[in-house]
Amino acid sequence: MSTFTAIRNKKQTAGAMLGVLSYVVQAKKTVLDGACLVTGSNCVPQASYLEMMTTKQRFRKADGRQFYHFVQSFSEDDDLTPQEANAIGLELAQRAFPGYEVVIATHVDTSHLHNHLVVNSVSCESGRKLHQNRETLLAHRQLNDEICKAHGLQVLEAPEKYPKKKRMKPGEYQAGLRADSWKLDLIQAINEALEYAVDRESFIENMEYEGYEVTWTDTWKHITFTCPNGRKCRDSSLHDETFLKENLEALFAYRQAMGFCPSSVEPDEGWMGEVTSGLIQLGRAVERSDDLPPLPTPPAWTDSKQRRREAIKKMAMGQKFSGSQQWEQSM
Repeated sequence: MSTFTAIRNKKQTAGAMLGVLSYVVQAKKTVLDGACLVTGSNCVPQASYLEMMTTKQRFRKADGRQFYHFVQSFSEDDDLTPQEANAIGLELAQRAFPGYEVVIATHVDTSHLHNHLVVNSVSCESGRKLHQNRETLLAHRQLNDEICKAHGLQVLEAPEKYPKKKRMKPGEYQAGLRADSWKLDLIQAINEALEYAVDRESFIENMEYEGYEVTWTDTWKHITFTCPNGRKCRDSSLHDETFLKENLEALFAYRQAMGFCPSSVEPDEGWMGEVTSGLIQLGRAVERSDDLPPLPTPPAWTDSKQRRREAIKKMAMGQKFSGSQQWEQSM
């Protein structure tokens, strides 16, 4: 069973397009048994950014929207190989966006296979600018269903027709998919988003790359995550206090003050442990300078909470928990 969803990319710059392309082709997400599951339609994946920018400049359409980003997800029940999933994504790209440069990246690091499709906004053949709306998205979904049926896959039932004032949301379209480990998938997505996030805005953008919506406002006490399958989850329901709103705010404040390098290796004691150990370095720096900004006081963990937090994090990252006490998952 496959779904096709548009990812909102509010920032439309050449740098944002490069960032999305770099994100979706990461080796840790797309390489399996030495095989790279990244292909291109009308472009070479390794040179896709340069080819897309050359197309824009050739037709003098380098301003405005730069790219479109879609996710094609498959159910575990489909029993697809990663190579078959990538081939289906390539077929969809060729039929849905003929004449446009498209990068298709199959991610194998979650419980279900899914393809990321990054589409250039300018045709490399005609120079025509690509425009997408609700009607074109529905047409893409119908084409996706047609292709999946041809490959013997199940498709979702046709959605009910709502009045225009009640437009179908991506979460409603994906409500037919339910993975038993959806909450652990959410935790893993948060952990990976934090690897590249220096502030709240970049964290939310990284989550949107994976199809998650994040509601984080100054007036609400909690952060609410909306999963690709339509489920909603508060930060307080993730069994890990690291992801509470106040703790993530403390984490980003620490990174801003200490100078965070994206994709840093996670310390053994976790991100909040990094904040705690970083205060020692900060204290030494304060002795030499009075200009550093103050940092929030990190939370103090009890032994039981620390063990629980580390257990769920290791489970989310696919590691086997090796603590002195076993903690059973209860979702």
